[in-house]
Amino acid sequence: MSNRVESPENTLHFISEGSGRPVILMHGFGASHHDWTSLISDLSRKGFRGLAPDLLGHGHSEKPAEPEAYTFARLYRSLEEWIACFEFKEPVMLVGHSMGGHLALQYAVHHLEKVQSLVLIDPYYDAKQLSPLIRFVNQNPGIGMKALQAAPGWLIESLVDLDFFRSDQYAPHVRRQIAEDYKRASPNILRFAATIPKLDRQFERITVPILVLWGEKDLTLDPGSFQKLVQALPNASGRAIPDCGHQPHLAKPLLVNNLILDFLQSDAVQAVKCPPGEP
Repeated sequence: MSNRVESPENTLHFISEGSGRPVILMHGFGASHHDWTSLISDLSRKGFRGLAPDLLGHGHSEKPAEPEAYTFARLYRSLEEWIACFEFKEPVMLVGHSMGGHLALQYAVHHLEKVQSLVLIDPYYDAKQLSPLIRFVNQNPGIGMKALQAAPGWLIESLVDLDFFRSDQYAPHVRRQIAEDYKRASPNILRFAATIPKLDRQFERITVPILVLWGEKDLTLDPGSFQKLVQALPNASGRAIPDCGHQPHLAKPLLVNNLILDFLQSDAVQAVKCPPGEP
């Protein structure tokens, strides 16, 4: 089911399916709720309620005309207010890919009492993770904006993964959707990167169960950084997905979806019935 929610910051489009404990799915840079089409259906079949927003500047959500609106602080606030609009009576489960993983960590830092668990897929949390090419684009957003505007959809579709690793792994409809998402996103989303804060000094505060998944051939973010994240978080486990780049949830959805569902249904996650510190 497709919906829109207006908050003081922005109007976000989202899809929702199923009922039960809420699972919020956050896409990465340049993507949309379509990243989660298969997972949200699996969640519904297993008795969860899946909700996947198009983040600010992406998909069918609001795309402010002012370039200065594209800061990570505003991106986060719009998501935070969107979640608050639902007035969930129980802690939520968060799933985030790349930049969406950073948003999930940020939300847990500020609202741990409202979070039951996290699933982080190739999460971005530190500029040191970035490849030299991505660092250059982040430091020169104007160049990236012009390239994004000028690139035809067929070129983006042919490249697909930001690290160009095995784009043939993706089903044709997935490649087309990725290209469409990049082209319909505001070029100003490239401004988000320069304002994303580091979170490493706050990891010890995130005590809920966490699963970290990553493509072992990720060339967008350093694959070694994900194991370091697992070690830095108090209650995390991790798994590398073989023969995958930066988007394993799209390259190998069956495997990744099953890993996520097993985690969400695990005793460790189900035991978190109330905010930490409460009986």
